[in-house]
Amino acid sequence: MGELSDLFLLLALLTIVGLWLKLNRAREQATAEARQQCLRHGLQLLDETVGLRSLRLRRVGGRLGVERCYSFEVSIDGDDREPGRLWLIGTVMTGLSLPTIELYLPEAPPRVRLDESKDNVVPLRPRDRNLH
Repeated sequence: MGELSDLFLLLALLTIVGLWLKLNRAREQATAEARQQCLRHGLQLLDETVGLRSLRLRRVGGRLGVERCYSFEVSIDGDDREPGRLWLIGTVMTGLSLPTIELYLPEAPPRVRLDESKDNVVPLRPRDRNLH
């Protein structure tokens, strides 16, 4: 009976090591994808790493797969830290969330402080319809 329990223990240990190696390889792929997306959007990937945030089952194209969510931090101008997220199924990116950069255009009306205005209405900037 001792040999059978040793065999199950060895099988469990090999399963754990295999899963750890698979998740480590997936994290390396996610880091490469995050680096590529940061270069594409003009951001700096901080710490050159990502962290697994969550796992969930998701159906894409009629097939059920495990979607992994990785979180990371980026910098817009080198002086800040903003959160980012990346969703992957296998090696395919299914979602990306990066911080937005609010640009103040020269032709936009100047901002009005509440204490300088005569009423409590704050003017809104017109919506920019020229998205990438």
